[in-house]
Amino acid sequence: MSVMLQDVGLVFSPGTPFEARALKDIDLEIEKNQIVAIIGRTGSGKSSLVQMIAGLQRPSSGTVLMDDLELYKKQTDRKLLRRKVGMAFQYPEHQLFEETVEKELSFGLLKQGYSQEEIEQRIKKAMSFTKLEDSMLPRSPFELSGGQMRRLAIASVIAMEPDYLILDEPTAGLDPAGRDEILGGLQAWQKETKKTVILVSHSMEDVAKLADFIIVLSDGQVVLADQTRNVFSQGELLQSVGLDVPQTTALMLELIKKGWKVPTYALTVQEAFEAILSQLREDSKDLPLGEIEKPKEVS
Repeated sequence: MSVMLQDVGLVFSPGTPFEARALKDIDLEIEKNQIVAIIGRTGSGKSSLVQMIAGLQRPSSGTVLMDDLELYKKQTDRKLLRRKVGMAFQYPEHQLFEETVEKELSFGLLKQGYSQEEIEQRIKKAMSFTKLEDSMLPRSPFELSGGQMRRLAIASVIAMEPDYLILDEPTAGLDPAGRDEILGGLQAWQKETKKTVILVSHSMEDVAKLADFIIVLSDGQVVLADQTRNVFSQGELLQSVGLDVPQTTALMLELIKKGWKVPTYALTVQEAFEAILSQLREDSKDLPLGEIEKPKEVS
């Protein structure tokens, strides 16, 4: 079962001088049990696409299916949809409103009618994934740091245990430590629950480390949808639509231009190191390789 978009289009203010096409001819399938990243320049249609998948933006044309449930059909069970999908918008800390952290985490679960015991179990698990301490429960969300507020907002969605967790720029504006905490928690949550995570990101480094599958948008159309390695192996195509590539992949492309026989991509520093060392061994038979030591820690 999966998410499918069939010949989907989205036009804002149709038939007026302000008409604008956000999405065009989208045919796409997103398989379950993976982390999917949606990338593209500002205005490429990323947010419109994830809001459509979340059941928040009706398409102007085409069909959106989620596990054979047609999202925008009148007969669709909206309660079932709300249980299937959880979404955190960009800067999700702006969604916080309750008096305490505990009430914030409990709000959606209470609305869904879960028992107190089930609520406590889900809250504990969500806080574990997002590195929130039990001592925070009685505190006001607005007393927390910016990074903690972000993690709380995401935890409140994770606590609902949706089949599809959708995040629009979950690490925007955070420092590297805050970003790593959130991404590490999301990766651990997906690995344990086997749920599907769909996220929008501008950071190619984050996408390279996290995503199993990437969808590339340009001017409201899908220009590429493939496994992460296959996408980043097409660095020139990504650059042609105004996107960066991970720094390690950019290094590989520069080396290729200078005549090196290395792969067209490297997702991590470790992979780049091994590719360069392999080339040195191949082309420099008399190089004193014994003097070349592998870094103690490469991340």
